[in-house]
Amino acid sequence: MFQIPTEPIGSIPRPAALLEALQGFNRGAISHDAMEHALDAAVRQTLADFEATGSPVITDGEQRKYHNFASYCVHGLPNFRPDGFRLQFVNHHRVWPRITAGPFRYRESGDQYLARALELTRVPLKQAVISPSALSLFYPEQEIGGYPRAQFLEELLGEHEAEIRRCLGLGAHTVQIDFTEGRLACKLDASGEVLNNFVHLNNMALDRFSAAERRKIGVHTCPGGDCDSTHSADVDYAELLPSLFELHAGQFFIALARESDRVRVLQMVARYLKPEQRAFIGVIDPLNPVVETPEEVCERVLEAARFIPLAQLGTTDDCGFSPFSDDVSTSRETAFAKIRSRVEGTRMASALLQARNQGANA
Repeated sequence: MFQIPTEPIGSIPRPAALLEALQGFNRGAISHDAMEHALDAAVRQTLADFEATGSPVITDGEQRKYHNFASYCVHGLPNFRPDGFRLQFVNHHRVWPRITAGPFRYRESGDQYLARALELTRVPLKQAVISPSALSLFYPEQEIGGYPRAQFLEELLGEHEAEIRRCLGLGAHTVQIDFTEGRLACKLDASGEVLNNFVHLNNMALDRFSAAERRKIGVHTCPGGDCDSTHSADVDYAELLPSLFELHAGQFFIALARESDRVRVLQMVARYLKPEQRAFIGVIDPLNPVVETPEEVCERVLEAARFIPLAQLGTTDDCGFSPFSDDVSTSRETAFAKIRSRVEGTRMASALLQARNQGANA
């Protein structure tokens, strides 16, 4: 049977037992071993809950990225300070860490999380990693004495490449590069220079992989999603999409469910999507507490299929459900209910489109 592929983005709110363990660990009340046990239990539970949705591709819910999706790789390193780039959301802000001296090395990497999860499920796993362009924001505006930006960027690209290669080597179904700063770049700099620099830097990394490898590498774009707020939803997608599809990746995970004019965005996606690329269209809004019905998802998929060739179409969620470890704005139950609707709605649309194609060819 013809089936439109569907994949999650990544993060899932953490269970209460893990949140309690994290609080105890931060207070020094529980040991490192106890913390590891709590993390393993949360991953095991999340994978089981993901499997129960029927999702053909799952994640570990980013349970171990308990700082956030962007700085998981450097959290706790001695050459970082917590006072870097300020990421402004509509109703709050987050702060990137700032590197103070070289070298740039990862403390943890996505393949470590993937290796643990692979031991606990037989369902295909994807692994999200942070983009080089987001990592570049760790370096301050003023040059660091004895550690020039050029050296930092070369070390950054090396760490990012190695992380992806290890994920692919472990058998990741997809490696997803989180590029939430893409739309934000248009807001930071109306000239487009920042966005162009981000795309160039990310392509410097992507070009280190073969065409076959890049088919398994995706890029996720969204206007942010944290504490029911966004950082760049006011930026017109027309400012981003032409440059987005210049990234040398095979898959694109595009937030769309929350957009006021989805048809206009779909028309732009169809215009700029290259033949070797697949667009996973967002059909679930993680910031909306109302759970979409499978029928609503089905209609959104059918809408997308009017513009995007079926061989290049997939579905996804607009964003992760807890990218900055905000584990209370959306409950786990709501997150998994939304995922079930995405899976079932995509299946419904696939069956309808298959029947239409068969009828047209009869």
